[in-house]
Amino acid sequence: MKLHNHMEDLVLSYVDKLSPQFDSVCKCEKCRLDIAALALNNLPGMYSVTEIGEVYSKIKEMEAQYVADVIKEVTRAIEIVSIKPIHENK
Repeated sequence: MKLHNHMEDLVLSYVDKLSPQFDSVCKCEKCRLDIAALALNNLPGMYSVTEIGEVYSKIKEMEAQYVADVIKEVTRAIEIVSIKPIHENK
């Protein structure tokens, strides 16, 4: 058994789908992960440790309102990061 947050997978997939639609956002890995972190902080976790929990998570991902909430938070996070990206000084 393994503890897994399915919301993280879902958010990262939407970051990858939605980011190309925003010309102003940096496409580097740091910004990608910042976007995901911001979105995940505003969404409920979906943790599972069993196959039944994993199936429940997959079913939940198909609900229209659930997907809309994820898209809303990812879009909001993309807008925030595109305005003020945080890159480490090298």
